[in-house]
Amino acid sequence: MQYDAFSYPALDQLITHVGRYRWRTGGQMAFPLTVRMPYGGGVRAPELHDDSPEAYYVHTPGVKVAIPSTPSDAKGLLAAAIRDPDPVVVFEPKLHYRTMRGEVPEGEHVVPLGQARTVRAGEDVTLVAYGSMVPLAEQAADAFADRASAEILDIRSLKPLDENALLTAAAKTGRVVIIQEAPRTAGYGAELAAILAEKAMLDLRGPVLRVTGYDVPYPYWQIEDAYMPSVERVVDAVDKLLEY
Repeated sequence: MQYDAFSYPALDQLITHVGRYRWRTGGQMAFPLTVRMPYGGGVRAPELHDDSPEAYYVHTPGVKVAIPSTPSDAKGLLAAAIRDPDPVVVFEPKLHYRTMRGEVPEGEHVVPLGQARTVRAGEDVTLVAYGSMVPLAEQAADAFADRASAEILDIRSLKPLDENALLTAAAKTGRVVIIQEAPRTAGYGAELAAILAEKAMLDLRGPVLRVTGYDVPYPYWQIEDAYMPSVERVVDAVDKLLEY
């Protein structure tokens, strides 16, 4: 589906019908529908080409959501989505179409839904991200590597979520920064922060911080860089947490 924001007229079908059929039939009818959507900004595209609408679909009962951050996961998660009995929305960071390179296994390659990926091991702070924010997290980790070691967790499967991986990564460092490109209010990062507040409170050494987009429509490309999460904003959040 080209592009993410063009999916909004189809929300009626996706929410009212697609997400409910397998449940309405008590599992007798499978609904293995996979919808691919380029999403996100950073490509100097016009309006309606840059949104990050993952929260709409994660909030839709019966629909699963995956977002790859590497070429290998782009293949593996898509294969898992096609094989799944439920409808799955796969968001593909359009920024990565021309900027991301990496090895892709030949033949059968399936990355199971519900399994996060540890990108980098660290001891002082955990950066949680998905999609195009994973490479940004790596850049930020390099920027503050002289004073802190970062654990980077790629969620990659937003629903089902690998909750154990999230809680383990948070407990390891006691400090968590969540990075999302989407607007801040009611974004997917808020769900991650809520899980940590409920289940990791005794492991945390400071508040869970979010680095996000802003609560405004995605801007035209002249001020796109001011909207997108940046290395500087992530580093600033980490510096605040290191004070705890």
